Amino acid sequence: MASEETQRASPDALLALARKEGRGRLKIFLGAAPGVGKTFAMLTAARSERDGGCDVVAGLIETHGRRETEQLIGDLEVLPRRPIVYRNQVMREFDLDAALARKPGLLLVDEYAHTNVPGSRHPKRWQDIDEILNAGIDVWTTLNIQHLESLNDVVQKISKVRVRETVPDTVFDKADEVVLVDFPPDELLKRLAEGKVYVQETAARAVENFFKPQNLTALRELALRRAAERVDAALVERMQAQAIEGPWAAGERILACIGPDPNSPAVIRTAKRMADLMDAPWMAVTVERPGTVLDNAARQRLDDAMALAQSLGGETQMLSGADLPAELLRFAKFENVTQIVVGRSRAGFFSELWRRSLPHELVRRAQDIAIHLVTRETEGTGGPAPRRRTWLAPEPLHFVYATVAVFAALGVGEVLTEFTPIPNLSMIFMLAVLFSAMNFGMWPAVYASLLSSAVYNFFFIQPLYTFTVAEPYELLALIIFLVVAVVSSAMAGRVREQARISASRMRATRRLYEFTRRMSGLATQDALAEGAASEIHASLGRPVMVLLSRGDDLALSAAWPPEDELDAAAMTAARWAYRHVEPAGADTGTLPIVPWYFVPLRIGDKSIGVIGVGKHDGSGALDSEARALLDTLSEQTAAALDRASLAREMVSARTATETERVRNTLLASISHDFRTPLSSILGAATSLIDYDDKLGNDAKKDLLGQIKQEAEGLDEMVRNLLAITRIDAGALELRRDWIDLREVVARIVGAARRRKVAQVIAVDLPADLPLVRADATLAEQAVGNVVANAIAHTPAGSRIVIDGVVGGASVALRVSDNGPGIAADILARIFDKFVIGDGRGVAHGDGGRSTGLGLAIAKGIMEAHGGSIAAESPAGGGARFTLTFPREGEAA
Repeated sequence: MASEETQRASPDALLALARKEGRGRLKIFLGAAPGVGKTFAMLTAARSERDGGCDVVAGLIETHGRRETEQLIGDLEVLPRRPIVYRNQVMREFDLDAALARKPGLLLVDEYAHTNVPGSRHPKRWQDIDEILNAGIDVWTTLNIQHLESLNDVVQKISKVRVRETVPDTVFDKADEVVLVDFPPDELLKRLAEGKVYVQETAARAVENFFKPQNLTALRELALRRAAERVDAALVERMQAQAIEGPWAAGERILACIGPDPNSPAVIRTAKRMADLMDAPWMAVTVERPGTVLDNAARQRLDDAMALAQSLGGETQMLSGADLPAELLRFAKFENVTQIVVGRSRAGFFSELWRRSLPHELVRRAQDIAIHLVTRETEGTGGPAPRRRTWLAPEPLHFVYATVAVFAALGVGEVLTEFTPIPNLSMIFMLAVLFSAMNFGMWPAVYASLLSSAVYNFFFIQPLYTFTVAEPYELLALIIFLVVAVVSSAMAGRVREQARISASRMRATRRLYEFTRRMSGLATQDALAEGAASEIHASLGRPVMVLLSRGDDLALSAAWPPEDELDAAAMTAARWAYRHVEPAGADTGTLPIVPWYFVPLRIGDKSIGVIGVGKHDGSGALDSEARALLDTLSEQTAAALDRASLAREMVSARTATETERVRNTLLASISHDFRTPLSSILGAATSLIDYDDKLGNDAKKDLLGQIKQEAEGLDEMVRNLLAITRIDAGALELRRDWIDLREVVARIVGAARRRKVAQVIAVDLPADLPLVRADATLAEQAVGNVVANAIAHTPAGSRIVIDGVVGGASVALRVSDNGPGIAADILARIFDKFVIGDGRGVAHGDGGRSTGLGLAIAKGIMEAHGGSIAAESPAGGGARFTLTFPREGEAA
């Protein structure tokens, strides 16, 4: 049986294609140097597209005074530039908002690597173009090879010129098409001499500096190589997306080892170039020793290096370990790394002599991993190496305390020698050394070691009071004491620092735990926002704002210290972070001049708000640790806000479900209870109409009485429905007046007796029953519902007793019966709406029709009066309802 192997497309390639859906296409015209004709080629191709029916708009074209370029623009639509005031000058920049509003089919934007004037939305033009692409607009742009970030140091070495405007390689690699505009160096120099690139004076300086034949040749080679790499990458992407089988080799994996030294950017760029040449993934890692504390400058250099690696498309990791080579090799083996790139060591003379530097150790220990050593000097390497403060810098006062400890040991030794001979007093000085190490750190302890050896020699080793040592064994003992003291001080200092670091981590962990615990205890979004703002402010020591989504916009929910509003620029950055789900503001690529750093509160791919951290009063940028803490706290805050939102939605859903249940129950009850009396009324009326001449007077009166009785029942049900609606809506209006409960009871009992109920109703109210202040109609309805409930659910011949109890602050009416009683499960919810049961416990007051509203209405009326109603049912049977009215003084 024949079988076929089906080639499957690469999921990554398909995912990359899916992500481009709805996004504009980017086409880059790449050149080796200025003047090769990138803009000319772009305009020529654009005019062809325009002639083919495409909507082409020139967003920004830099002609540099070249007549050929100006003639090519011709009748193309050109967007006006946006004026920006900078240092008392009006600068004209590309108008991003105008381009987004115009939304052409194809937009031409020159100089991809251009740096925008401060005050623009983005610092770089490539970021403007990225926003345009996200809006679904195709963009054509131009770029010189020296502006690629990974080639920055290579171009500097070739041309001796540092290019300040660069484009991350990750942005370049995302281009849908790269067109290489090539021009031979000799022809370019000829064009330069003719003034077709720069004016004559500028051209002369360019030939002396940048436009040298050897420079142009090297740059041309770089451009050709980079374009070839991009074409090869595009080919691989197409093959993978279309499931075309190819010779896929087991790829290389490259690891760049970086630190806070100035050589790290060169190491990163070297690793990036190697990865591009080998078509291999790469990553950058740094290893921190436990107990090592970087100064601010070193920390900033390390953060900048990690950011550079990320911008070039590399993964970044921070490792921790006491043995740097072992930790690096362990990680390399775990990640299947085949090549490690490391910078030249700045280790000391003895480390190099004994081959203990990091490169030497990697070469000695590595197996099946290639080690590449970067020796290129970078700018700024002539200064001192970055300092790693393994212990906190000691204060001068600590050395004073160490001196006091040593002389205290001297005093103790002198006192002890007066009373008893001690063979070795050095142990007393050792205590002084350990005391200094545990309390003041390593360096005061080392100082105490040296001072102790000198004092011990001077005061206790013969000959006394000189630094001369007479016996060799005493010299050996002194040296051993010094070595032991120094080693002990170092170990004790290290233990002290480790304890300090452990305590710091414990505090951070506890703060995170307290933050999470506090967030879990808050229910509303406003309370969560206030709690998050205060906690993040306490953790970072900076102003904090929390803005949550309200409809399609953001609204300030909490701030610490309290703030009422943000300025327009800060709100623009906050909205950008919210809508694009990425950081914005200070120290980012979007509105960096805003003194707030905004991070989105994200749940998956959705943003529910932003957190802003202020950068005021000269405070520097957040370092990597602070940003990691902020990211963690923002994730916890987003999770808590999402939990509160879900809880609110659950309550709303539960309320809607309960409302639907009540509505269905009400409709079912009304449809049944209304249909029965209406059927009776309709039947009696039909009989009177159809058989009027055949019915006697007694029969007619009986039918009319039925109609009247059923109509009165319907009226009572309608009044109950209206009453429960007013109670639920809080719209029950009380017309209070002094009423006599005996009169209320008399009217209710009289009405029941006129209906000829089968139960025996007895009234036993005290003669001194005081008047109460209540609404007469509502009070009668409440008492009447309770009495009707007793009549409906007791058998014929049962006894119903209505009595009263007068208290100091209340008057209670009690309705008792000797019926079957109320079931325990019904008694707990006897006053709820629509509680319907068999026999006893049906809560309604309509004389047998089970709408289940009578007792619920009675409860609402009593509570509206400030009173209460309660029910009890003894085990032996029977039930008692107690209606308690508050007493409000005495009636006049």
